[in-house]
Amino acid sequence: MSLTLVEAAKLMANGGETIRAGVISMFAQSSDLLRVLPFQDIQGNAYQYNREGSLPAVAFRGVNESYTPSTGVVNPLTEALRISGGELDVDTFLTKTGGPGIRGTHENLKVKALAAEMTRVLIKGDSTSNPREFDGLQARISLTGTQLVNAGSADGGDALSLAKLDELIDLVPDATHLIMNKAMRRRLTTAARTYTVGGFVTYVPDEFGRRITMYNDIPILVAYSENDGTDPLAFDEVGSGGTTATATSIYAAHFGPGYVTGIQSGPMDVRDLGELDAEPKYRTRVEWFAGLVVEHGRAVARLRGISNAAVVA
Repeated sequence: MSLTLVEAAKLMANGGETIRAGVISMFAQSSDLLRVLPFQDIQGNAYQYNREGSLPAVAFRGVNESYTPSTGVVNPLTEALRISGGELDVDTFLTKTGGPGIRGTHENLKVKALAAEMTRVLIKGDSTSNPREFDGLQARISLTGTQLVNAGSADGGDALSLAKLDELIDLVPDATHLIMNKAMRRRLTTAARTYTVGGFVTYVPDEFGRRITMYNDIPILVAYSENDGTDPLAFDEVGSGGTTATATSIYAAHFGPGYVTGIQSGPMDVRDLGELDAEPKYRTRVEWFAGLVVEHGRAVARLRGISNAAVVA
C-alpha cells in the first residue's frame, strides 16, 4: 500500500505518534513533490520489480499455416534505499530560558532543509556523480528517448508553446501532475489571460488549504527552492540547440502504484537523543531511508530547452 506523507501523518496522529506526525506534516508542506508522491514500505534495503521491455509478436495466419513462436521481453530492475537526514543540537541554556519550544523551532528548520534536499534529488539526483543519492527524474530520461521533448533548437532555449506542453502530457498515460518552476507557472497563468494565446488554467485548494494551479485539469507542482535561494528547475540548463545554460525543463508524471512512487523502510524517524554527555546540549536526529521507483516506462516525460519568455500557442 502506498501512502503520501500527508496521509501517513494522519494515521500516525491517530495512533498517538504526535511528535513524528507533526514533523512529517511539516515535511510535506515544505515540498509540493513530497506532498503528492506516494511512498510504499519495503522489506530489506532494495526494491526489485519487472518492467515490460517489448511485446511478443502476433500475426494472422491462413488455413494449415502455423504461427512463428515469440515471447515478450521483461526487464528486471532494482532500486536501492538511500540514507538521508541530519542531527541538530540545542543548548540547554536556550531551552531553560526560552522554553522547550526552542527545540521545535530548530527541528522545523532541519525538516525544511531535508525537504529541500530530497526534492532536489527527486528531480536532479544522479547516482553516477554522487552514489549516496538516488537517480532523479532527469537522470532517468534519456536525451535520445521517446519520453523527451525539445522545446526547439535555439541556443539558450525557446519559448514554451502550449502545443509542446500538450505533446509532453500525451507521452504519459493519465498524467497526474506537471512539475515546473514558479516563473513558468506565472508564464502559464499570464498566457491564460491573453486571448491570442489561451491555455485552460484553473485553481483548487490542496490538503493544507493553499491554492494549486492546474493546467487542463492537471495540478502544477512547483519545485522547492533550496535554502540558498536556488531552484532545482532554475534557468540553468542547456537546451538542445546550443551550449548556453539559460533554459529550464517541465516534467509530466503519473504518481501512483505501478508508475512513479517513493520507497522507504518505514516512516521518517525522529529521535530525541536527550542531553549529550560531552556537551550541555539536547540532540535530535532526523533520518529517512528512502528512494524512488519508476515502474512504468512511460510514467514520466520531460520537456527541455524552455527559455524565460512569454508562452506562445
